[in-house]
Amino acid sequence: QVQLVESGGGSVQAGGSLTLSCVASGNLGTSNTMSWFRQSDGAQRRELVALMSNGGSAVYGQSMEDRFTISRDDATVKLDMTNLKPEDTAVYYCKIDAWATHGSAYEFWGQGIQVNVSS
Repeated sequence: QVQLVESGGGSVQAGGSLTLSCVASGNLGTSNTMSWFRQSDGAQRRELVALMSNGGSAVYGQSMEDRFTISRDDATVKLDMTNLKPEDTAVYYCKIDAWATHGSAYEFWGQGIQVNVSS
């Protein structure tokens, strides 16, 4: 079992910044990838960016914004968002994909955190 706790969302005016954090706990496997997704009203959930536990470069989804930066420190992943725009309004989700020693894989999602950007 894995628990993901997201924080840092809220309401901000256009041009502002927010930093989302996601802390993972529990069985994180021998390796894992932590990702950020977002879902706007009426739209599909889309991947923004992911980082593996063993370092390496971030993997960017098609929806990733140049204004966003991912960072990771062990079981905490952050998404720094700058120059926010109203179209960034969405529920942001943290996800972990983990792999166990015997090869099985599993995934867990955070509960989602709301970001509202007003014009």
